[in-house]
Amino acid sequence: MTALLMIPELIVGLGNPGSQYDRTRHNIGFAFIDRLAQHWQISLTSERRFQGEYGEGLGGQGRRVRLLKPHTYMNNSGQSIRSVIDWFKLEPASVLVIYDEMALPVGKLRLRLKGSAGGHNGMRSIISHLGTPEVPRLRIGIGSPPPERGKDTISFVLGRFAPLENQLLPGVLDLGVDAVEMALKKGIEQSMTLFNGRTVSISDSE
Repeated sequence: MTALLMIPELIVGLGNPGSQYDRTRHNIGFAFIDRLAQHWQISLTSERRFQGEYGEGLGGQGRRVRLLKPHTYMNNSGQSIRSVIDWFKLEPASVLVIYDEMALPVGKLRLRLKGSAGGHNGMRSIISHLGTPEVPRLRIGIGSPPPERGKDTISFVLGRFAPLENQLLPGVLDLGVDAVEMALKKGIEQSMTLFNGRTVSISDSE
């Protein structure tokens, strides 16, 4: 019996609305959705019923995809996602969530089919609102605070990337786009195999 491919239908980037959060580490999910929207020429507009910016169109392989940037603030991300999956009658397993990950260095990303929130408040809200931890996710590495800053994680994630890290970001976002397009083509599992071990270096981003 052939296993059912896990193909994303709704791609969600997590972040906080407002100019003060723009381009911060915690908003890498928003930046990624903007990159996808640009790549696929999908317009994002404010959608009150979904409590966020939403757009739909054709992604890789000509598959219809939906893009979402929740504007409910990070800690209530699940509320916005829930409204979309209820409206379109989607399964949680067809949602792909993109968010920041301190446990990964800048230049790395990691796809998973399911798992715990791992201390991420946005993911915790999503698992709570969707009622299952079986929600695929793409975690983008943002690094961790330097030792001299101790455990000051809040100001770290709400801060902006260092100049050298900023040089890596275009390559990271492009690698993520490739990973998502592979997931649309051959399923998330195949994309995991091909992309979870890759690292973006400065030369990749030039």
